[in-house]
Amino acid sequence: MGLNKNTKILIVGLGLMGGSYAQALTDRGFEVGALARREASINYALEHGLIRHGRCNADPDYICQFDLIVFALYPHVFLDWLRENQDCIRPGALLTDVTGVKGSVVYAVQDMLRSDLEFIGAHPMAGREVSGVENATKEIFRGANYIVTPTGKNSEAAIAACMDLGRELGFQTITTLTPEKHDEMIAFLSQLTHCIAVSLMVSKDSEHLSRYTGDSFRDLTRIAKINDEMWSELFLLNKTELLAQMDLFSETFSRLRDSIARDDTAAMREMMRLSTQRRKYFDKDESV
Repeated sequence: MGLNKNTKILIVGLGLMGGSYAQALTDRGFEVGALARREASINYALEHGLIRHGRCNADPDYICQFDLIVFALYPHVFLDWLRENQDCIRPGALLTDVTGVKGSVVYAVQDMLRSDLEFIGAHPMAGREVSGVENATKEIFRGANYIVTPTGKNSEAAIAACMDLGRELGFQTITTLTPEKHDEMIAFLSQLTHCIAVSLMVSKDSEHLSRYTGDSFRDLTRIAKINDEMWSELFLLNKTELLAQMDLFSETFSRLRDSIARDDTAAMREMMRLSTQRRKYFDKDESV
């Protein structure tokens, strides 16, 4: 189950993330294949050297060749694919994913999986505000974080192999979290921030404002260009945690609003100083 250069890797789902995985792993010397719905995606990946071969259908003779399978699919598509096709997978193969929620996915996959297969969740904390394999690039992993989400059903060998995968992809920081801790963290760091960006963009008709804006508005709303199908599914799959983080933000925002309404400069400045202090933890070392 260990990861080495003889490991044959299949990417299921050849969009932005699947294509970026393919490019990174191919460049590292792995034999990488892919499954995608669109023939155009397979052709693009072949023409640009992202993969060695690929298929547009779940061909059992093709799927059974691979030692490691990475699922880069929407959660419901991922689960449906496994229900229909897991019998095609080679015994002893390791399965992982790129899904942005874990509690509602990891346990469901592990419960349905054959006993001779092992699934371990992973979440690459990287992306772009565009989609499709045509926009894939391994550079999105440079300096980024990679989270492995093992459960009690995972072996030490699988955990090590999944962490090795993160290193091969080029991530800077590789950590482990339980699926539950992952979902709490992701609700605050990612899903809440997308909610804020979306809310800001739809709160005022801003078409004419683009000619007046500075960098602050552009920076804050960069992620408002959003894949509505994917993110609405992720929000609902992590509904309880996301609502808790939205409530937390709403309370804090109201506290800031109240301090402004009361002309309470001391309270405002205290929040700003704390904000400045905490933001420093997130500054990346650009020399890395």
